[in-house]
Amino acid sequence: MYLIVGLGNPEPQYSKTRHNVGFDTVNLISKKYDIEVNKKGFESLYGSGTIEGEKVVLLKPQTFMNESGRAVIKAINYYKVPTENVIIIYDDIDIEEGIVKLRAKGGPGTHNGMRSVVSEINTEVFPHVRIGTGKPIFKELLMTYVIQKLKDEEYERLKPAIERAANATIEIIKNGIDIAMNRYNTTED
Repeated sequence: MYLIVGLGNPEPQYSKTRHNVGFDTVNLISKKYDIEVNKKGFESLYGSGTIEGEKVVLLKPQTFMNESGRAVIKAINYYKVPTENVIIIYDDIDIEEGIVKLRAKGGPGTHNGMRSVVSEINTEVFPHVRIGTGKPIFKELLMTYVIQKLKDEEYERLKPAIERAANATIEIIKNGIDIAMNRYNTTED
């Protein structure tokens, strides 16, 4: 079993923001595999189904980004999912816009949602799917940059990365994180 978590802030207020590309990726996976993410529990919206023969739970924490770990640990404990099968999908300002990078383990960096997840589940060893959003020229504008509504053309530039992140997540389920990293940590599909 896999727990696939997209990090974000409750929709619709925060939809089409850089901080919600994790939610957008889960929404895309949900659509591709016909898994409704509409049940309420674990301080989240979630749904379960099957992807590539594996049982999965898709999870969108509703705790707001900085408390995401609370929701993740509740789902892990309930489903008894080993942390190596917990895939966290999130935005990363330290990666160029539109680039997707995978890691088998690693710290939270500057991401408060990931800081919460790592703190609650007490490990850094789980698949990370990071979607590059770039960062503003001035550090003081960071919060506005990640949570402001994007113009349609700005959001369109992120759509291919969201699609790539969804495909990379499926690759992790099919063939494991090492093969997925070899395939998706390049600039081509």
